[in-house]
Amino acid sequence: MEQMLEAVFENGTFRLLEPSAVTLADGQHVRLTVETEGTPNDVLALAEQVYDGLSEEEIDDVERISLDRRMFFGNRAS
Repeated sequence: MEQMLEAVFENGTFRLLEPSAVTLADGQHVRLTVETEGTPNDVLALAEQVYDGLSEEEIDDVERISLDRRMFFGNRAS
């Protein structure tokens, strides 16, 4: 069975954020896959690359499209 649980690593152990969500028996062996969140520096480095290789005209197009809500939500009647 597979469960997705969130935890914080503290003092060498994992502390579950929602212990009541666990359906494991004490002493049961599990396999952990640790997925860490990016640091703010990782996010900034990625953001710096968003326009890499684009011309000024392409950048203007991307920004214009991203600011036009109709591109995301359609023409809804108010």
